[in-house]
Amino acid sequence: MCGRFVITSPPAAIRQVFGYAEQPNFPPRYNIAPTQPVPVVILDQGARHFRLMRWGLVPAWVKDPKKFSLMINARSETVQDKPAFKNAIRRRRVLIPSDGYYEWHVSEDRKRPYFIYRADHKPFGFAGVAETWLGPNGEEVDTVAIVTAPASRDLAVLHHRVPVTIAENAFEAWLDCSSDSAEGVMAMLHGPDEGEFAWHEISTRVNHVANDDAQLLLPITDKQREAEAPKPKRAARKAASGGGGDEGQGSLF
Repeated sequence: MCGRFVITSPPAAIRQVFGYAEQPNFPPRYNIAPTQPVPVVILDQGARHFRLMRWGLVPAWVKDPKKFSLMINARSETVQDKPAFKNAIRRRRVLIPSDGYYEWHVSEDRKRPYFIYRADHKPFGFAGVAETWLGPNGEEVDTVAIVTAPASRDLAVLHHRVPVTIAENAFEAWLDCSSDSAEGVMAMLHGPDEGEFAWHEISTRVNHVANDDAQLLLPITDKQREAEAPKPKRAARKAASGGGGDEGQGSLF
């Protein structure tokens, strides 16, 4: 799946890859989270355009978004059938520029974050589907979800699902919704090929959305890993030092 991602390339480099008409100037973002505005590329009147959309799709038919579950991802296997996505996959396919994303892997009863990126370090486009929610007072909110698919064998060691990325030579086909059908693009909805992406473990600082700096992308050091290791239980520490303690206490320092 995809619950956090980054955009770190300069705006001019992103514009060159995605070919939109606008020239937005935006800062690097190292910890993009759901509900935040994200850059999106659409096709309108035969030309590509840059837009900002809220990450977390809200279908047009929803009456109260506060009572609707946040939909940040859409499964490729069911995107044509789910009421929330079936119109968007036909009529409102978009690209979401990115330089990488984060995934959390559980091992030895610990949840560790990893930064995942193209092996050639180039920016890429997530496959996205979009909807515009219309409020009772005439307000309009453009929203988007990232399509996910089963992971390839290498990426599956971190998580069994991955965001779908669209090859640069397929951007136009993915964005073109003039046929009002998704049949021609469904073959694109698969995970990256083996070896296409690389990854490394990073600090748990990424867990906090307020942390948004380049240090999040760096491989974790031995010193950081030691500092972030779970603290032993109080009873276990007292027993190890010869001290007393009530059996079964599980409070942590």
